[in-house]
Amino acid sequence: MMPIGSILNLSIRSGYNRRLTVALTIFAIAISVMLILGVEKVRQDAKRSFANTISGTDLIVGARSGSIQLLLYSVFRIGNATNNISWKSYRFVAGRKDVEWTIPISLGDSHRGFRVMGTSEDYFRYYQYGQKRNLNFEAGRPFNDIFDTVLGAEVAAKLGYQVGQKIIIDHGLGSGGVTQHEDKPFRIVGILSRTGTPVDRTVHVSLEGITAIHVDWKRGARVPGMNIDAEAVRKMDLTPRSITAFMVGLNSRLSAFQALREINNFRGEPLLAILPGVALQELWGLMDTAESALGVISILVVFGGLLGMLTMLLANLNQRRREMAILRAIGARPQHVGAMFLAEAILITLAGCIVGLVFLYVCLAILQPIIEVRLGLFIPITFLSFGEWSILGVVLSAATFTGLVPAFLAYRQSLSDGMTLRM
Repeated sequence: MMPIGSILNLSIRSGYNRRLTVALTIFAIAISVMLILGVEKVRQDAKRSFANTISGTDLIVGARSGSIQLLLYSVFRIGNATNNISWKSYRFVAGRKDVEWTIPISLGDSHRGFRVMGTSEDYFRYYQYGQKRNLNFEAGRPFNDIFDTVLGAEVAAKLGYQVGQKIIIDHGLGSGGVTQHEDKPFRIVGILSRTGTPVDRTVHVSLEGITAIHVDWKRGARVPGMNIDAEAVRKMDLTPRSITAFMVGLNSRLSAFQALREINNFRGEPLLAILPGVALQELWGLMDTAESALGVISILVVFGGLLGMLTMLLANLNQRRREMAILRAIGARPQHVGAMFLAEAILITLAGCIVGLVFLYVCLAILQPIIEVRLGLFIPITFLSFGEWSILGVVLSAATFTGLVPAFLAYRQSLSDGMTLRM
């Protein structure tokens, strides 16, 4: 009986003689494996990234729009609010007996492409992510002055900032620096530790600081002839007139639904309160269709790669009769010839999987920072999960099943030909 090692060696040597077609087949399988694993990895890691972004927050309140929209711009810094809510309404909700803490949020400005968020010191005290993890400082402290700022880890790393430096806030979300609040710079007093959430890509300032840089601005432009310097601003009342949204922590989660209903029925102005977990489930529901479509496309691509491999093996079957006759002449049995074809199919697929994994991690390394900046999603470069290994197992099983077709035909052909060489 021919050893398995000899069969594998023959398969490798035979594949090397047809290295161009084999290489193209491996490439096709690699692309299909990269696509199907990439879709699965991005899907799982995106969900994990979204789920880990906020923790311990019972309600998020903003202007009446859609629950998903409110979740995206208030937590993930994706999109913009349709409207602001008044400071009076915020103080009314914050003063409820069932409210333990609140975190006000004011969005709208940026710094070199990164979002600027106005908030209070309670943000550093109560905001949690992941498994109820609090924010920590890599360097410095929270802001306690109007023109203090605290940077997320990614902002500091990408722009090379250190504690003590001064930065200028861009008006609006443009990153070109066309309109800037250059007369009121902010001093970096703290840098947060990395969290893997949109916090890393956020510039944090006080609500008073947001109000201060806009006292001489109106409708997105500086008021002509009005230039109030930083020292003069300090003497003014900087209580904000409105904010974008705020997060709420309740004394008891049992009162969440009651608070939700009462805030949504608030008569002072139209407000929308959402449960973060419920809004996330709605978001996943919207994404199910896209996920299903991508999954089907990935399966079709894998099927196409395996079909290409089958076509190659079948096309070479008649051309390899001389090779099979020589193998029979030196003592190989028909089942050995069939096993060689099967081993060849498995080896090609295995090589395609390995190359596909290399392609996947190279693409992740290149696209990770782009996805972080553009979409606010952190896709970690981690080892394959159990589900991803299962996908590779299915691909290899499908390749084995596919390889049985040319293996069986080679067996039958070798058996019928015997040692007769047909020219």
